[in-house]
Amino acid sequence: MTAAIEPPAARRFDRHRMWVVARTELRQLLASKDYWIPMAALGALFFVVIPSALLLMITAIGDVSVVRQASQALSVLPEAAQSRIRGDSPEARTAFALAVYLLAPVAVVVPLTISTAVGAASLVGERERGTGEFLAHSPASVREIYLGKIIASIVPGYLTTVVGFGAYSLAVNLIAGPAAGGWFFPTTEWMVMVFWIIPPFLLLTLSLVLRLSARVRSTAAAQQASGLITLPLIGIAYVQATGTLVGSTVATGWALGAVAWVVALLSAHLGVRSVTRNRLLGVTQ
Repeated sequence: MTAAIEPPAARRFDRHRMWVVARTELRQLLASKDYWIPMAALGALFFVVIPSALLLMITAIGDVSVVRQASQALSVLPEAAQSRIRGDSPEARTAFALAVYLLAPVAVVVPLTISTAVGAASLVGERERGTGEFLAHSPASVREIYLGKIIASIVPGYLTTVVGFGAYSLAVNLIAGPAAGGWFFPTTEWMVMVFWIIPPFLLLTLSLVLRLSARVRSTAAAQQASGLITLPLIGIAYVQATGTLVGSTVATGWALGAVAWVVALLSAHLGVRSVTRNRLLGVTQ
């Protein structure tokens, strides 16, 4: 099999071709019910079902020893976080702390899990479906293909996060709001985390996962290898997100997000080299 040559029309970057690649991938995902139904169920479980059940249980228990002990356990939080906890009763303070500080992992784990599942199969899946040759000989440049695939991988995870964040905010305010003295969510720290810190971590993770997807020979291998990348990044993102919510100022959150954006954009820029037309054709290099 001969190596594919970059078409002259693809030498200049074209956003339209990039978006064509992204839209094509998203249409395939939308048509694949065995993908988006479990992913939607995952988002609903972590953003709505589990938090609502925990908050309802705490607010319904009332002033009993279990809630009092949980409320006393809040003393381990930094003073800055403790001073922001609202509520006059133990159950109100516990529900507030749970909603604002202790359920932060859902906003980190869900988008990374969903987007990684898409990214891991993105490029190697083209070869397995037999569409890699069509993509390799398309007018789109490898940069446009790579960025289009990243966009298509980010959208499902981040869209789930935004929708889930809205549902989570509504559930928190309806369940814990009356006990905490009124609607209080989302806080500024949560807004910074969801809209400023999580996106660059998604971009960084997917830029690395797509490199793996371009190099391995099967989707199963890509998914296994992507776990080695995703788990540490989930941990790092969770630490940064938790620090933003619990002990850091909003300015610190903006600074951490800015650093994450620089690293993510650099990684995405360097990751373009991993996508070649020969690899889309299944030719080893």
